[in-house]
Amino acid sequence: MIKQLSLAALIGVCSTFSMADVASVTKNLKQQHPHLKLENIQATEMKGIYSAAMDGQVVYLNEDAQHILAGSMIRLKDQHNLTKDLLIQQNSVDWKKLPLQDALKSVRGTGKRQIAIFSDPNCPYCKQLEAELKKLNNITVYTFVLPLKAQSVTPSKQVFCEKNPAQAWENLISKAQLPSSKSSCANPIERNLALAKSLAVQGTPAIIFSNGFKVMGAYPAAQIEQIFKEFGL
Repeated sequence: MIKQLSLAALIGVCSTFSMADVASVTKNLKQQHPHLKLENIQATEMKGIYSAAMDGQVVYLNEDAQHILAGSMIRLKDQHNLTKDLLIQQNSVDWKKLPLQDALKSVRGTGKRQIAIFSDPNCPYCKQLEAELKKLNNITVYTFVLPLKAQSVTPSKQVFCEKNPAQAWENLISKAQLPSSKSSCANPIERNLALAKSLAVQGTPAIIFSNGFKVMGAYPAAQIEQIFKEFGL
């Protein structure tokens, strides 16, 4: 918290900027730094400072777009982390709209906590995430099989032809054991690819928590537990 407050204080001391609007900030950014891809630029509670999304992170810039700051913005009167709110807002999907019937379901313990993941059987980071997920208990994992690699398409489809698709997926992702079935059958692969596109999931693995918060990458089990705790999930 001290580090966060120090950053907020530093921003306040350095903020001698005149007021502007989002349009002028966006214009200055495009003119002076066209190579930077900043999205969702908006005014913050701190005068002269604007927030933006860059590579899935929240950053802050001033009206002339000459400086970018990364860190947490804390509202001092109630110690509320405004950056956390922005991060959730910018990386959130509607959990209730996820077609969970197209996902492979795995339940451990009570299964009370829920996450959905997008995974490719030939993605090394997906394999790493699978190992981390095994360390968690009282969780339900919905896996949307997402074969982004060409060599992943056929085995991903064949998983759904097995008597126990969830076990077939486990064998494929963890042991590189190909499905025994060579026949074709109904599968959700094309729908999963369309879903990923609609959610801006351009790589694997991706994790979506039951409150809709989305993150990318092979998060360690301890970090996943921390997110559950922070959101009260």
